[in-house]
Amino acid sequence: MKPSRPSFFVLIALIGGLAIFSSTLSKTPVLPLFAQSLNATPAEIGWIVMASTLPGVLISYPAGALSDHLGKRRVLLASLVVFATAPFLYLVIETAWQLMAVRFYHGFATAIFGTVASAAIAERYSADRAARLSTYSSVTIVGRSIAPFLGGTLISLASFGAVYVACAIAGVLALGAGLLLHPQGVRRQTLAPDGAVLAQRDHEPTPKGKLELPHFWASLATVLRDRGIMLVSTVEAAQYLVFGAIEAFLALYASSLGIPAWQIGVILGVQLVSIVFAKPLMGRVSDRVGRRRVILPGLLIGATSVVLLPVFPNVVGLSVLSLAFGLGFATVTSSTAALVADLTKDGRYGASMGVLRTVMDVGQSIGPVLTGFMVGVAGYASAFALLAAILAAAALMLGLLLRGVDKGAPERL
Repeated sequence: MKPSRPSFFVLIALIGGLAIFSSTLSKTPVLPLFAQSLNATPAEIGWIVMASTLPGVLISYPAGALSDHLGKRRVLLASLVVFATAPFLYLVIETAWQLMAVRFYHGFATAIFGTVASAAIAERYSADRAARLSTYSSVTIVGRSIAPFLGGTLISLASFGAVYVACAIAGVLALGAGLLLHPQGVRRQTLAPDGAVLAQRDHEPTPKGKLELPHFWASLATVLRDRGIMLVSTVEAAQYLVFGAIEAFLALYASSLGIPAWQIGVILGVQLVSIVFAKPLMGRVSDRVGRRRVILPGLLIGATSVVLLPVFPNVVGLSVLSLAFGLGFATVTSSTAALVADLTKDGRYGASMGVLRTVMDVGQSIGPVLTGFMVGVAGYASAFALLAAILAAAALMLGLLLRGVDKGAPERL
């Protein structure tokens, strides 16, 4: 009798939690402090922080397209090798430029893994796609939220090296768990007209030889020509643009009001808690009622909560609005990746998720820069109003252009 294998979903969620925990531990709060200890200038610290985000723009689509060709497991393992090896490089860094190079290398791990893990889940589960993707995301958020507390404690009690040793342990564990993924790691579901699962079978594409560039570009062109996928990717980029801006500037806004640091932690903490718990729930709702009916209210909730931030300049008001923004963010992002998967043709899940994450990374990178400029020019109220307008515009665009998206059978644009 063969020993039972771990559930694919449990295993990929465990791997994702460990990998993202390791990645976050390497940067929050250790990265700027470590860079400062290397006598990096403020400008160099900015480049060091940015270095790990560039791979997301460069590699997300190629990694996704390659996973469609070679199979998800092979590409996931490649990313996990980076997760396992990059932390050891921090231990031998002596200059700011070396730190920048290691951050660039480390960034490929998250960029590749995030794209391909989402594609693997979307490809394997169709009946409960949004719920699975949202639950997986919440697990990674838990890992992301634990990392700063452990990192700060290790810096205080030990050293920067202790933080990166902990990163290495988590990265090696993630790689070890990744080796347990079955080579035939994709289960495709056959559905009845009423949505019931009739049959499930494991399938992993057999490598088809060298991936030719014409095929690579043709796959990209097919995804880019799909107005539905590009529309949803733009909506996700708008949501992450605002999320990145709020993540960077809500704490500064609260500090400018004289709110003490521990209370600022509460304001940001309730947002994180709402995201962790709301995403799986809203994913299940999305699987039942359709994507658009979930995404549109989420965008409007986010826009309303952001525009009201200057109206309630106290701990209670900001905490309630931060929680509401987290609910809106969770509601939108519980369904965007699932909707892109619904709209994907010919099994190009990796390519579609790669385009989604590339556009998302661009939006998230723009958010803090745009908001910082607006705060400097016109103040926080105007900056928050602009962010709210971006979410409202995304809702209007989605409502006008994306018609009748139903579970399992989205109407094409």
